[in-house]
Amino acid sequence: QVQLVESGGGLVQAGGSLRLSCAASGRTFSSYAMGWFRQAPGKEREFVAGINWSGGSTYYTDSVKGRFTISRDNAKNTVYLQMNSLKPEDTAVYYCAADRVPRRAIMASNFGSWGQGTAVTVSS
Repeated sequence: QVQLVESGGGLVQAGGSLRLSCAASGRTFSSYAMGWFRQAPGKEREFVAGINWSGGSTYYTDSVKGRFTISRDNAKNTVYLQMNSLKPEDTAVYYCAADRVPRRAIMASNFGSWGQGTAVTVSS
């Protein structure tokens, strides 16, 4: 069972930047795709970004393309989400997630382990 711990959330003005980190432990990190989800108040959880085991393939939801970058450091068992040009609509709790099994595809439905979340608030 993998354990995931997010950090890096906070309050930022619109147009600002934050970098979220997620430290993983408990299994071979480098074998699994990783992802970031978010959930805003009153809304369903949304798949924001995903990255395959090697970092060679990524996915972004349309609303964050060009602004967010997901990356990973397999030597540090850590996945990152660099968020630039933040907007008030990016306000949410952000969750790190890990795929259930090693595989090639990056799909929201594949993720089965979750961190506790880190809150991001973007003021206008």
